[in-house]
Amino acid sequence: MLRLGWFSTGRGPGSRNLLKTVMDKKEQGLLDVEISFVFCNWDNNEEPNPKKDQRKMFFDMVEGYGIPLITLSWKEFRPDIRKSDETEWRNEYGKKLRELTKKYRFDLGVLAGYMLWMDDETCREYDMINLHPALPDGPKGTWEEVIWTLIREDAREHGVMIHICTEEWDRGAALTYCVFPIRGPGFDELWSDMEEKIASSSLENVIKAEGNNEPLFKKIREEGAKRELPLIVSTIGLFAGGVVKIKNKRLFKDGKTIERPYDMTSEVDRSLKV
Repeated sequence: MLRLGWFSTGRGPGSRNLLKTVMDKKEQGLLDVEISFVFCNWDNNEEPNPKKDQRKMFFDMVEGYGIPLITLSWKEFRPDIRKSDETEWRNEYGKKLRELTKKYRFDLGVLAGYMLWMDDETCREYDMINLHPALPDGPKGTWEEVIWTLIREDAREHGVMIHICTEEWDRGAALTYCVFPIRGPGFDELWSDMEEKIASSSLENVIKAEGNNEPLFKKIREEGAKRELPLIVSTIGLFAGGVVKIKNKRLFKDGKTIERPYDMTSEVDRSLKV
């Protein structure tokens, strides 16, 4: 059985859906896993706390499954150094995180909507995986930055990947990915509209005026977001089934290093019935 350490900020439906999907697959006998604990970087007593109701729903779900819940408020932890020395603060927070989680045995950490950067020592000590909303050779940055880069570069495809967490944020070795076209039916008309707007103004002005509500941007995000959950679940399945394992921050199969990430497009598309 694969023992998971689950790290989540628990800020919305996505966090709950991911946890529920993994637990449903476990109960159906499709994932041989156990979640040793859930760690959240909020304790939900902070103010202001715009996601308080959402987080309470997440906490209630965790406790309903009987999973130990560990919280450590990032807002209340060492405020004396948080603003003056961010690196020291992150290192101290990571040290406390490890103190709280080390008594729970786990094989693989899953960053499931965890909104803090992990400190270097935690990345070295724990094997953890994280989702990045781009292809292995795609843009870096937040999902918003990734999509605007795709538009700026007239990209023809997009994807989502799971990578190993390392000290270099978002640059750990890619483990799995899926890819999908952002041209063709449902996209071409939106690209034409975008080209007209850029021709009469500029992409920067479009970003300022419409932001995340721009139709092409929204369509790309929608197609990527709906693939995130099945990719994470399929990736956990590879580890739970003993198909792959992490050694020295590299992916191995049958005792040999895997040089290229797994293409799980077919598995993800099947789950979406594409």
